[in-house]
Amino acid sequence: MKSFRPFFLIILFVLSVGMACSLVTGANPSGNNSGGTASTSAPAATSAPAPTSAPAATNGSPTGNGVITSISDAEKAVIQIEADGTFINRTAGVQQNTWIRGSGFFIDPSGIAVTNNHVVTGAAAIKVWVQGVEHSAQILGVSECSDLAVIKVEGGPYPYLKWYNDPIKTGLEVYPAGYPLGEPQFSLTKGIISKEKADGQTSWASLDYVLGQDGTINPGNSGGPLLTKDAQVVGINYSSIASANQYFAIDSKTAQPVISILQTGKDIDTIGINGSAFLATDGSYSGIWISSVKSGSPADKAGIKPGDYLSKLENLVLASDGTMKDYCSILRSHKSGDTLAISIARLSTSEFLDGELNGRELAVTGSFATPTVTSGGTTGGTTGGTTGGTDGGTTGGADATATPNAFFTESFNGDLSNYIWWEFHVKFGNAEDDKSLAPTANNGRLVFNIQRQSQYVYVLYQPYNYTDVRLDMTADNRGSNSNSISLICRYSNEGWYEANVQNDGLYDIEAFSIQDGRYYQLYNGGSTSIKQGKDTNTYTFICQGNTLTLGVNNTVVKTLTEKKYNLRNGMVGLGASSYDALPVQVEMYNFEISQP
Repeated sequence: MKSFRPFFLIILFVLSVGMACSLVTGANPSGNNSGGTASTSAPAATSAPAPTSAPAATNGSPTGNGVITSISDAEKAVIQIEADGTFINRTAGVQQNTWIRGSGFFIDPSGIAVTNNHVVTGAAAIKVWVQGVEHSAQILGVSECSDLAVIKVEGGPYPYLKWYNDPIKTGLEVYPAGYPLGEPQFSLTKGIISKEKADGQTSWASLDYVLGQDGTINPGNSGGPLLTKDAQVVGINYSSIASANQYFAIDSKTAQPVISILQTGKDIDTIGINGSAFLATDGSYSGIWISSVKSGSPADKAGIKPGDYLSKLENLVLASDGTMKDYCSILRSHKSGDTLAISIARLSTSEFLDGELNGRELAVTGSFATPTVTSGGTTGGTTGGTTGGTDGGTTGGADATATPNAFFTESFNGDLSNYIWWEFHVKFGNAEDDKSLAPTANNGRLVFNIQRQSQYVYVLYQPYNYTDVRLDMTADNRGSNSNSISLICRYSNEGWYEANVQNDGLYDIEAFSIQDGRYYQLYNGGSTSIKQGKDTNTYTFICQGNTLTLGVNNTVVKTLTEKKYNLRNGMVGLGASSYDALPVQVEMYNFEISQP
């Protein structure tokens, strides 16, 4: 039924490049691509201290304080890093007692090691494994915009790696090294430099350029070295476009002057956040999503909190192109300690705040609209909260003010830009979101009007992560016979489950794996319960434990047990898709989220 669809990480913006760190929570470690990052380019070599040269090896041995000179010994100088703390993930919400795992490598026998900023910033504690032995570590310095960090690992002396200082040319044989997927096993793959100067502007870093290469890296490789066969460091692994078999590293010549400063305990181009740029589907707003804040940093002192959106810096709207370029340009244009005006949108309280970095603290300057819900709200619920707490629902169709409902029936009325708890995503082939395809709200109905083939429009309810949940919806088909609607559960940074029903009677249930970047069909078939043509159908999708159930018009169509992908919890949503028959004109209403 549904063939392969291009992979897009469905968050508030289209993410074309994914970080290569691995985020896992609680007792269920799992590797996954986390949100994008943006960094500023490294300071010019003329204005930064010369890179600290590595101490000479005492005996050339890969043990003790010796320099590694062979790729076969690289594992002895590559480390696994775990950053423990509480983070707020754009798609998965509050992640308590969470650890983000990445990689790093020693550049000095005393325990000085390099990794990515997005691996360590905002962590409560840093752990490091050196050839399987656990050590504690502390952060010496970070650069948000270059996505670099230097840490000091207790103990030593340690084997270390030297920088590659020859010209980096296309075709150079390279070896990405690290600890992917949060697992303790060392990994080494092989490739070549495919592009000497790939675009370095991303949603979590801003570099003039980075190295492109085709040696596979995965989540967890972030911060690990890209090596030559002589184990010299060509670059620092930091991102990938797995679907295009392209992987990226911060080149050694850009990194070295930055790292030399970070080693001294100074930060560069940072306000103390771990953040990523986002751009709304309709272009109406943009900013920097903040997942964690470093204690004592300018951001912390100003009152910025994890989960905030930094919308303006020095009165310049940020991330209007979906990258960190403007944010980092401002930081580079000012000295550390300068007073900078900031504007914040705080989703948790529906407030706008203004203040200054290194100046006056944030203060509330206004509020923004929250969605109106109708019947079905509950009180005192315990399922689906972002941190496992109460659902915060209301009864009798009261307006949700600062706290959204977990269980309710949504009535889509008014301007969708006021629906801050909903995210609207339009997918069009391999291109970016096509804003003209965004649904509209009319008389309590969400109206989809898709005029081109292979379009996929998704709508997600973002405040809560649900484990066991029931979704019900009514849809009127106003278009061609094979229009397709979707119900989605457990959407997270691991993937999601999706039930699709076409108006010609066909249906399927799928799992999408973000790690693989593709859909996997769990079951497909046909049902006479589906009213074909321009008619009205009611749809039910229940996700309970390992059981997925699809119902149409109060009839169970398919129940299956799913244990392969084992997606645990996440957001819920709905959508419409076009295949061959056009136009797709569907009106959806009475979308109810309830306990099964």
